[in-house]
Amino acid sequence: MKLLKGMTLFFDRLVQRYLPDAFLFAVILTLVVFGLGIGFTESSPVQMVQFWGDGFWDLLAFAMQMSLIVVTGYILANTPLVKSGLERLSTLAKTPGQAILLVSFTAAAACLVNYGFGLVVGALLAIHVARRVPNVDYRLLMASAYSGFLLWHGGLSGSIPLTIATEDHFLSDTIGSVPITETLFSGMNLFIVFVLLVSLPFLNLWLLKTSGDLSKNNLELLHEDRAEEELAATAEQMTPAERLENSAIVSIAIGLLGLSFVIYFFVQNGLDLNINIVNFLFLFLGILFHKTPRNFLNSVNEAVKNAGGIIIQFPFYAGIMGMMVASGLSEQMSSWFVSISTEFTFPLFAFISAGIINFFVPSGGGQWAVQAPIMVPAAMDLDVSTAKTAMAVAWGDSWTNMIQPFWALPLLAIAGLKVKDIMGFCVIIFLWSFIPISIALLFIN
Repeated sequence: MKLLKGMTLFFDRLVQRYLPDAFLFAVILTLVVFGLGIGFTESSPVQMVQFWGDGFWDLLAFAMQMSLIVVTGYILANTPLVKSGLERLSTLAKTPGQAILLVSFTAAAACLVNYGFGLVVGALLAIHVARRVPNVDYRLLMASAYSGFLLWHGGLSGSIPLTIATEDHFLSDTIGSVPITETLFSGMNLFIVFVLLVSLPFLNLWLLKTSGDLSKNNLELLHEDRAEEELAATAEQMTPAERLENSAIVSIAIGLLGLSFVIYFFVQNGLDLNINIVNFLFLFLGILFHKTPRNFLNSVNEAVKNAGGIIIQFPFYAGIMGMMVASGLSEQMSSWFVSISTEFTFPLFAFISAGIINFFVPSGGGQWAVQAPIMVPAAMDLDVSTAKTAMAVAWGDSWTNMIQPFWALPLLAIAGLKVKDIMGFCVIIFLWSFIPISIALLFIN
């Protein structure tokens, strides 16, 4: 316990003192990759600038998706029906310890279903729990909500296992289609998921007991949301435009149209909770549950304030990805790990290399596109399962998300915190998770 307390204090003070704002982190990472590209590849400064600029806007669609995750999640959470449901769930927590356990487990379980859904649900539940248990460490509560994201790539929305299970994926001529029974439902993956799902809530509980003087709440964030304003004017005093803005009929009509598409989508595709359908569902439920267009738009105006960090930072990460791929830096990193691997150690080194590259290419699908052409042939040469190799890369992508601010931005925007507020706790989660993942990659098929 003393060791854990000392480590928690050390890492929290370290990140509080030296970790910059998430935007500055992206800027510094840009300069680091720029320098590495010049120093370790044949790329000239002019070429690195070109790679950076060419890649800068490659994540626009994704940035919009993640912005909408924050906006639509906030809108839906502020509807009376959802607020009531989250409040009822939050009543399960009576003490700070119970608050940590509830949020940790719920967020992890939700991320196994869908990563975007899990990020939003974890953050929103944490806020409701903090209102009910105001003496809980708010920073650790949000770190607990984010810790669930560690499991996403082993769950139903894992982009790498779903990609290689799809016919005609870009490596299908080499490895064919790999069913999820060999990836997501393999003994190795189920072991990792089970151990993390059980252990993370109790690890976060230990962090609560050792945080001591680190406890800090953002009390101004815990007030109840502003109630929807009552209409000042009667129906007779409204203009036709105002009556339309305050008409429940309009919301019901467009809301039901949206939900009709959701039903059609699930009938045609099964339970494919991709990020677009989650946003679509959140948006139209928000329209329905707010009852009138005016209430909905009032909530939108509040929600968009939370998306600024995502909008401005994601292009910088796209530029970093552009430099990493076009310069060959990512290929060099992966190839070096391959060169020191054996049949036994290859899955572990694939995992570690993926964790490092995830700092610079923080996208599961994008990372697989970068590493797969190197890792898959190497796995076949070493007689290592390609399914296991794919999951090693997938877990590497998830692993360093705990110390990379990219994916924390939507949660932090909802929570009203900075990355350094949770990162000290996330470092401990990062260190612990290496153990079960490594054991599974080395010893379980």
